[in-house]
Amino acid sequence: MDVLHLTPRDNLQNILDKLTRPTTIYLAEGEYIDKLWIKCNNVKIVGADRETTVIKWDDFARKPHSDGREYNTFRTYTACVTGNGCSLENLTITNTNKDARKVGQCVALSVNAPLFYAKNIDLKSEQDTLFTVPFPDDLVVRYSGLTDDPAYYDGFIPREQLYMEGGSVQIYEKCRIYGTVDYIFGCAEAYFEGCELISLHDQREYGFVAAPAHSLKQANGYTFINCRFADGGAKEGSVYLARPWRDFGKCQFINCTLGKHINPALFDRWNDTYRNRTARFAYGNLTCESEPDPVVWCNQLNERQISDAEDRLTKAKAAWAAHESKEMK
Repeated sequence: MDVLHLTPRDNLQNILDKLTRPTTIYLAEGEYIDKLWIKCNNVKIVGADRETTVIKWDDFARKPHSDGREYNTFRTYTACVTGNGCSLENLTITNTNKDARKVGQCVALSVNAPLFYAKNIDLKSEQDTLFTVPFPDDLVVRYSGLTDDPAYYDGFIPREQLYMEGGSVQIYEKCRIYGTVDYIFGCAEAYFEGCELISLHDQREYGFVAAPAHSLKQANGYTFINCRFADGGAKEGSVYLARPWRDFGKCQFINCTLGKHINPALFDRWNDTYRNRTARFAYGNLTCESEPDPVVWCNQLNERQISDAEDRLTKAKAAWAAHESKEMK
């Protein structure tokens, strides 16, 4: 395994582009102002401290792109990971745009890989902070230019980012994720353990933490375990834990603490859709500052189901540890 020590004076993207083997990169404290794409497998990036090691960029969905189109949600990332078996620790990734009403979606981190791990990182933006692949199938078709819609073409989103057969397992441990609307979204089997989900104030005066889009074929979706849902300026009762971005989106919230900003209903069906009839949303052992009154279409987990979810997390972490031990030599 190669080891590199970098500072903000280094061209981080240029160095990432030249990697061909497992590498650990240590970032000195400071601001790294760059839009990053991590393509190489088994790259580990470790910051000096997440308070002082910051990667930042400022693309937004309504920004004109060089191809004449708008950026669209999925081209706004500050950092994108397509390399398998990559990890991030002790740093912050931020999309610096404010007021999503005007600029649209602003992704901080897009993880487009089969296996990924993050620990002690901050992800900061407003709308659509963290995207977790796979893409919903209909968007793969749309963004591949396979329809008659002239807005899109093959390469609108690079195929290395758009296409990923199979599933993705992602683990976020002791991370802080900031946002307003749908700030964790996608189709991955993703575990959030001991994380803090911080809902910021939004001029629209509503918010949603997660927007899962898992297909019915996916047994596991988003699992939040021992997490704290904190008020970062959102009004009382204005934020929902999740709403389904596509039919059959799946998420579970277990042993979590909810602030007063979380609406007692817990979940929303997504505007005027009928996804309340297909969403797979569940909760168990919540500690709430306001008395909960969950929607009738969600499920309360029993002790066996909670234990099963905890076992899946344990197995996912063991699989990551085995991968790291094998590949990061």
